Amino acid sequence: MEKKTGSNSRIIPLGDRVLLRPFSEEAIRRAQGKKPMTDFVLPESMTKEKSAQGKVLAVGEGKIVDGKLVPVRIRIGDTVLFSKYGYDEVEQNGEELYLLKEDNVLAVIKNG
Repeated sequence: MEKKTGSNSRIIPLGDRVLLRPFSEEAIRRAQGKKPMTDFVLPESMTKEKSAQGKVLAVGEGKIVDGKLVPVRIRIGDTVLFSKYGYDEVEQNGEELYLLKEDNVLAVIKNG
């Protein structure tokens, strides 16, 4: 299911959802051939499909567990590796972004 928003809308994730900008396949390939964006490199077989890496643009407030709010552990600006099958495509200002639950983020990629 694809969700769309108006051209001047701002997407604010709810609950434990994360909004991210996926890295394009081309950007990942360029990074592998030149200076890597991260120390983690996806196998070529995975780069032929949709990217499974991206940069976090917004996060929700968290989810309620046993009556208490558990905040999202991922932060705006993090580079993450996520499940290729666990996101919804959304559009904001003509740009394709992904909206997914925190559970579908597999790892935060740290440089250095």
